[in-house]
Amino acid sequence: MNYTSLAGELQSLVQGSIRTNEPMKKHTTWRIGGNADIFLDPSDKEDIRQAVEFARERSIPFTVIGNGSNLLIKDGGIRGLVIKIGRGMATYSIEGTRIKAGAGMILPELAAAACKNSLGGFEFGAGIPGSLGGAVVMNAGAMNGCVADVLVSIEVIDHNNKFTVIPKGELGFAYRTSSLQNQGLICVETLWQGHAKERRQIEQETKEYLAKRRLAQPHGYPNVGSVFKNPEGDHAGRLIEACGGKGLRIGEAEISTKHANWILNMGNATAQDVLTLIETIKKMVQERFGVLLHLEVRVLGED
Repeated sequence: MNYTSLAGELQSLVQGSIRTNEPMKKHTTWRIGGNADIFLDPSDKEDIRQAVEFARERSIPFTVIGNGSNLLIKDGGIRGLVIKIGRGMATYSIEGTRIKAGAGMILPELAAAACKNSLGGFEFGAGIPGSLGGAVVMNAGAMNGCVADVLVSIEVIDHNNKFTVIPKGELGFAYRTSSLQNQGLICVETLWQGHAKERRQIEQETKEYLAKRRLAQPHGYPNVGSVFKNPEGDHAGRLIEACGGKGLRIGEAEISTKHANWILNMGNATAQDVLTLIETIKKMVQERFGVLLHLEVRVLGED
């Protein structure tokens, strides 16, 4: 397949920028991953709709990503088209206690906008670097709060390439997951419900939360935060630490000595380094505790 020619065709249909052989390590917080054949940074939701239609008509595989804060992209990269819902999709508006925001906005920006307008309920998002679209898909959360607590509805591109609004009740939210993970729908816009709250109180609570987060979590090396979901009634980090996992290293990937559920890229870690370390951790925990850990991160691409 001549991806250079296809990229030129697609560029004539969209306003956003298109690149070929784009290093995906530039688009994940782990700074790991091979190249994408074609990469689109859309300027709006119509760009996405046009790109998806283009890909489907030509039988080109396509992958949609957000801020890359929950992704491990394999060393062989991603075939076909990658659509990154990013800065071109980060506008928002506020009406009363509701916020409408593009799926490319990141959670800390949403939390800051809510605080500025004296809206509570979004404090949990202040330290989570994910985009709103990705956050909805995985029901991101922290500080005893999560996406499902404040989301009203989302707008998606459906299987017929139409824009459709889906209410929260139809999204199958559960701990760090939603039905969107398996439906093949593309979230392009979000609607949120806050509640009136004094700005100073929001600022103080957020400040305290971020201070605790800084003390408890590693800094200085590329990472994606928690790698494994917490088993019911326990914490993945505790189990890994109890197995002596802290500091375990394969290649340039290392389990943090500060938080055992974090894997750090110590320099030029490969996806294979991380995947091998993940399998090592899972085996250690299952053999000692009989608990099978499940990934919180999404793995994409080819070996």
